Amino acid sequence: MKLIPTILCGGAGSRLWPVSRELHPKPFIRLADGQSLLQKAWLRGAALLDVAEILTVANRDLFFKTQDEYSQVSDVLPGVHANSYVLEPFGRNTAPAIAAAAINISEKHGEDALMLVLAADHLISDQAAFAQAVASATQLARQGKLVTFGIKPETPETAYGYIEADMRAPILSVDGSVAGYPVLRFVEKPNLEKATEYVASGSYQWNSGMFCFAAGTLLREMEQHCPEILAATRVCVGRSSKAEGEGFAQVLLDPASFSDVPDNSIDFAVMEKSRCVAVVPCSIGWSDIGSWDALGDLIEPDGRGNRIEGETVLHDVSNCFLKSGERLIGAVGVDNLIVIDTPDALLVAERSRVQDVKFLYASLKARGHEAHKLHREVSRPWGTYTVLETGANFKIKRIEVKPGASLSLQMHYHRSEHWIVVSGMARVVNGEHELFVNTNESTYIPAGYQHRLENPGILPLVMIEVQSGAYLGEDDIVRFEDIYGRPSGVA
Repeated sequence: MKLIPTILCGGAGSRLWPVSRELHPKPFIRLADGQSLLQKAWLRGAALLDVAEILTVANRDLFFKTQDEYSQVSDVLPGVHANSYVLEPFGRNTAPAIAAAAINISEKHGEDALMLVLAADHLISDQAAFAQAVASATQLARQGKLVTFGIKPETPETAYGYIEADMRAPILSVDGSVAGYPVLRFVEKPNLEKATEYVASGSYQWNSGMFCFAAGTLLREMEQHCPEILAATRVCVGRSSKAEGEGFAQVLLDPASFSDVPDNSIDFAVMEKSRCVAVVPCSIGWSDIGSWDALGDLIEPDGRGNRIEGETVLHDVSNCFLKSGERLIGAVGVDNLIVIDTPDALLVAERSRVQDVKFLYASLKARGHEAHKLHREVSRPWGTYTVLETGANFKIKRIEVKPGASLSLQMHYHRSEHWIVVSGMARVVNGEHELFVNTNESTYIPAGYQHRLENPGILPLVMIEVQSGAYLGEDDIVRFEDIYGRPSGVA
């Protein structure tokens, strides 16, 4: 049977603000080794045996960013791995996401194909133990089980859900070894007293949110337990646009019909109702990196318990996590603080209150503040732009265009733009004229002119853009041609 690692790249990661934003969510956070959580999830799946392809379910606004992430690590492993994508116009929870993936996989590979559902924002440090757990899970999945991975609890943790297993009725693999156990029930996050009781019993595992099953098994169970979700998802997939090429496939879910799909998690919709659920208990070095405290724990502490990433100067500081990408952090006489500095936002939190960072994110979102959505550096299919300064009637950006990439043919009603090439060479459409702009040269684009920027070279094009006008919003854009399929009014 073919194995298809299915990576769910969703969620806001609001507890990891200000690094996590709506268009730079938690899976894209880079760890100290330079790899993002999403890249680690891809590598984790790609390293397994008998992988037919890797399927990613993500928001369509993150598609090109996801492609870039994968391209940066695809040469780490030998062999060629096909990537396919199911792209959502907006989130509808894990049940619709997994249903759309299962429909796609069953149509392409058959209902016997095995799905290994992985979260894009988890960390697993023991790849060998993970591979062994997957081998046990695939044995159970071939027997028609819906398999979940249970993490053997180390402490009475109240931040996780739990799975109760029937340890008296092991399920055997074909070689006679124990592959897993029947699931008796799923338990929501307990209080400390209950969590302590669960850990002491030896029958409970942390719910990791990872699964393995045949695509056909899942679809049959959804037909029984949540037929309305499955039926609506089938309609949506049937109306969705599809594209396929060598080593690549994409399903762009239809927004109108996707909005009709009920919002529910796979746990509530299927796993808690099905009678064919099994669990594989495992110790794989798992963490869901759910807070700044958890992320800080990945860094070796100094002699006073401080965990430091970036440049700091400290005096009488203990038990703090301090993270800075660009600026020096100075601290005096503080204890048990989280300090996270980014170019446009600073977080200061008491360590015991890090779960409450999500309230800051929610407040910013409710106010429409861009700090919940974007960083100063914004990824685009063609490269990146960084807002350097904004003032009354002007905005200054640094723009970097990938070799061979091109922006859309576009126009702005309310702003003019002055482009200065810092390095590389630009091919520019400016009204009815086409010209090349070299390093240390510039050109001016008046408001109302159709224009396009392209990098025809083999090196990155870096330029400074000075915008001036009465309105400088990113939605002041009319596209006439766009190879990335973006509509007008979307930056």
